[in-house]
Amino acid sequence: MHIPSNQNRKLSMELQKTRLVKASFYLSLSVAVAITLNLATPLVAQAEYDDVLAAKVGADEYGMKSYVMAFLKKGPNRSGTDEERARLQRAHLDNIGRLAKEGKLVLAGPFLHDGELRGIYLFDVKTVEEARELTESDPAVKAGSLVMELVPWYGSAAITQLPELHEKFAKKPI
Repeated sequence: MHIPSNQNRKLSMELQKTRLVKASFYLSLSVAVAITLNLATPLVAQAEYDDVLAAKVGADEYGMKSYVMAFLKKGPNRSGTDEERARLQRAHLDNIGRLAKEGKLVLAGPFLHDGELRGIYLFDVKTVEEARELTESDPAVKAGSLVMELVPWYGSAAITQLPELHEKFAKKPI
């Protein structure tokens, strides 16, 4: 099949845009984690290695562990009344809270633009299959409003402590 050159350019530009968004995301996430850990430094006062805490969070010898990251993307079914969309969003947020309380979701949040990528989840699970089961519990995924791309990720085991730390900063529940 022959694709006209202007379509090739358009596809190439979309691919470059997607790669740039993902690269920007990874850079932003790294900076956010570094800042968070830097803010937490006075709380732990440059503590020495803590083998009990490392074991509790599942850290390897580098203080790292595996996660599964979910990129939340616009789904095929974005219709509905304002009231229906508000109910769906509330159910989506309640599901996030449930997964966080269960210790399965350690990081979640929206992107601050109106692109195809809507947000991220970071699951503290061992396999993509387990993360897939958890994403299927999301009412927005069930409704087709969101779809998720799941990717294994290796990062600081300290991230597992973010939900508890977040509670210290939040004046209101989400």
